Amino acid sequence: MTTTNEIADKIASEHGLTKAQGKTIVESVFEAITAAASSGAETSIAGFGKFKVKETPEREGRNPSTGATIKIAAARKLGFQPAKALKDALNK
Repeated sequence: MTTTNEIADKIASEHGLTKAQGKTIVESVFEAITAAASSGAETSIAGFGKFKVKETPEREGRNPSTGATIKIAAARKLGFQPAKALKDALNK
């Protein structure tokens, strides 16, 4: 697993920055993606993929313990669609 700190350390070492500066950059990218998603906008990162907000409607479900029917509220979810370059890199 790769963590935010590991990504920040890699950016810092590759670009001659401090670890704190690298972490600030990584956090800024995540904040920008979060802000775009919160407003319903799509974020596209060339060569990596797209983050899209998906609306799921209200639906009925069942409580697995009792079998009772319950309503599951509508929700917004963040989906990710990898770019072709990323898919190709994964399947080498």
